[in-house]
Amino acid sequence: MARQELARFLRDRRAGLRPHEAGLTTAGTARRTPGLRREEVADLAHMSVDYYTRLEQARGPRPSARILDALAQALQLTPAERTHLFRLAGSSPPPGSNIVRQVRPHVARMLERLPQTAAIVTDAAYGLVAWNPLAEALLGGDLADGTNLAWHRFLGQRRMRESSGTEQFGRIVVARLRRAADRYPHDARLTALLAELHAGSEEFRQIWRTRPVHAPGHRTKVLDHPEAGTLRLNCDVLHLPEEDQEVVLITADPGSAASRALHTLARQTT
Repeated sequence: MARQELARFLRDRRAGLRPHEAGLTTAGTARRTPGLRREEVADLAHMSVDYYTRLEQARGPRPSARILDALAQALQLTPAERTHLFRLAGSSPPPGSNIVRQVRPHVARMLERLPQTAAIVTDAAYGLVAWNPLAEALLGGDLADGTNLAWHRFLGQRRMRESSGTEQFGRIVVARLRRAADRYPHDARLTALLAELHAGSEEFRQIWRTRPVHAPGHRTKVLDHPEAGTLRLNCDVLHLPEEDQEVVLITADPGSAASRALHTLARQTT
């Protein structure tokens, strides 16, 4: 626990938050500084003023996850600031209660700056939240708002264009959904998805019982494209820990026929 850094972080964020931003009425009250008072933060976080004061003075005990979450809400911290707060307190930040199903604007802009790479972003339950034009040209009708790749893999009438590696992908999907079920037990949409997959797919039920474990990384797959033909592609995954999302980057080996096909598809999207 970095007590001095934690104390400084709390003081800085308190000083930078204006009363009206926190929903406080300040009419008729004089303030020496524009930020919140300690007692106001303590009240917003539902803790004693003495306890909060000791945290700001680097004298307090190690705060619990509940206290840290309350402080993050009271100080209106961003996801990155919340993660930083937990780390200063020597804790691992737990996920929120629900899956994040929106992509950050800077991540969406990053996808547009990858003209030779097909890229998609999925949430913790394998719902598609963003993709770039080359991914749409490569995967076609498989990409649409509201598409869930886990549902598509096990229950879709038309499988995605992947012609090899589907068994491996099935285990990857189940491993991620098991992890999501542990992290977001109260997410209603995830609960409904799991119920539908258990009811509708014997393959899903069999894989689920094996409790597969998978870490995001690299894999190779073969896609059958209606215009470009059979393409051998590389899939590399970047994890966005604050939103519990994954960016999948789809490329081809330099100089390969698949690489030339991606270049052709990329030109068609411009």
